Amino acid sequence: MAALAIGLAAACGSIHAADALPDRWRLSDLFPSIAAWQAEAQQVEARAGDLAPCRGHLGDSARRLADCLDLNAALAERMERLSAYAALLSDEDTGLSAPLELRQRAELLSSRLDEANAFLRPELIALGRAAIERFSAEEPALRKHRQPLNVVLRGAEHTLDARGEALLATLGPVTGGGAAAYSILADAELPWPKVRLADGTEVVLDQAAYTQHRSSIDRAERQRTMQAFFGTWKSFERTFGVTIYQSLKRDAAYAKLRGYPDSLAHRLDSDNLPRAVVDMLVAQTHANLPTLHRYLRLRTRLLKLSDPGYHDAYSPLTQTRPKFPLDRSEALMLAAVRPLGEAYVSTVSGGLRAGWMDVYPRPRKRSGAYAWGAYGIHPYLLLNHNDDYESLTTLAHEWGHAMHSHLAQQTQPYVTADSATFVAEIASTLNEALLVDHLLKTARSDDERLFYLASALDNLRATFFRQAMFTEFEREAHARVDRGETLTGESLSRLYLDLLRRHHGHAAGVMRIDDLYGVEWAYIPHFYNPFYVFQYATSIAASSLLADALLSGDPGAAQRVLDLLRAGGSADPYDLVKSAGVDLASEAPYRALFARMNRLMDEIEAIEARRPR
Repeated sequence: MAALAIGLAAACGSIHAADALPDRWRLSDLFPSIAAWQAEAQQVEARAGDLAPCRGHLGDSARRLADCLDLNAALAERMERLSAYAALLSDEDTGLSAPLELRQRAELLSSRLDEANAFLRPELIALGRAAIERFSAEEPALRKHRQPLNVVLRGAEHTLDARGEALLATLGPVTGGGAAAYSILADAELPWPKVRLADGTEVVLDQAAYTQHRSSIDRAERQRTMQAFFGTWKSFERTFGVTIYQSLKRDAAYAKLRGYPDSLAHRLDSDNLPRAVVDMLVAQTHANLPTLHRYLRLRTRLLKLSDPGYHDAYSPLTQTRPKFPLDRSEALMLAAVRPLGEAYVSTVSGGLRAGWMDVYPRPRKRSGAYAWGAYGIHPYLLLNHNDDYESLTTLAHEWGHAMHSHLAQQTQPYVTADSATFVAEIASTLNEALLVDHLLKTARSDDERLFYLASALDNLRATFFRQAMFTEFEREAHARVDRGETLTGESLSRLYLDLLRRHHGHAAGVMRIDDLYGVEWAYIPHFYNPFYVFQYATSIAASSLLADALLSGDPGAAQRVLDLLRAGGSADPYDLVKSAGVDLASEAPYRALFARMNRLMDEIEAIEARRPR
């Protein structure tokens, strides 16, 4: 391991030098050096066997059970920090092999810890709820473990014996091949095309450039951008079909091994989410496609198009193209989140200057955006800021995640600090809703206001309708593999194209969807994280209601939101959201969202009506 440490230190020696840059995150807050990471990894590896004396003795006494659970949590917390550092380092430059090796080392060590503690679930289940509740009453140190223990006991019928759980843990590192191959191909090795812009310049159309130029004010440029970009993905349709099929087969296998009827049931059970949430989302989306089609027709009318196509989906509705450099974006976000209180604003303001973010795109840097970190250390935010409106909303979104993590860690012990995605996406989309409200209130002209109205509507299209469509695609793709059917890139493109056309009113002439765009599924990385995206749609419905309460002056609204954020994973996520006043298995949140969408369109039409013809 010493030789590896020297090699990694040499290959990654610049990482901590970058800590001094104001637009780069400070990884030294996690570990001061590569050598320090290696030393910690050695210590954690040496401690992996410390759980062995707990095997067969969890029921000896309440104190013994608490000590064993605390030891497991302490190892997991240390492993989390190791994994975060390795992943963040790798994402800075996905083309370097040395950080990837470090990340793989962390994955192997995590798998070893999983093997070492694989006996816990089956032994806890064998111990039984009555004994565990009796121990919890006797031993105060067990109380912080109450929710994790409840999750284990609830999954009793889907838990294998100790040998079975150990085997599944051993298989862990070899079941993510599809996602790993996708990441390297999509982020580092895909041969991005070049496209000529309207001004005659030529750009390499990687993922960051695609999100920028698909919204060009020049229609021909938008069309060239989308055709060139998805033409590249189409060239690798078969390869991406193989990578996602491997991921789908893995999900089906795990569901079967654990005795679930299908992959969706397996995924929902991990957070005890009612299937009615997904069913309600899809049903309400289909019932309200006329609202989406109203918006698409409104766009067509404002853009004066006679043949709207998918390449027009991201086109701006006005010539107004406000720029949002980082300092302006930060100021707008801070003003927008003031309804959440001065302490919230102060924490965000401090984090903006304290090395929490890696801001700008670079060659081979991981695409997209996220907030991530480790318990006891501030969150880290990966951005790819382009100084445009999408960059502004992404900044607000990811800071919602970051503050959720920060507040939960300030309140919860390690074992209940992590929040389920079902709640986490509410924290992020709430910030976006507050941002839109602030921008609309401070707009200085009808053109600016029209830009924000249109952007808010398109966010609802992308974050609600688009994610709901993704959910339906996932549900069908998983169902086919659960039934033992095969899937290829071509068949996935046919499935996706059908959904894309139905959602966008292709048959009714609302928006033309060319065959090429059926391959868009290959571009979506979230499909490698099964049934993740539906929570974007449910969350924007929930956050719309919560934002309405905050902005209406409801005196208890801010406290309910902050209580939800501070709760972390201390209870089942559906119950936490319901306690904040939102039932996502009912029609109410969705009806409110569609009503809001129609109100925004009414405002656009009012602006148009008062303009001279």
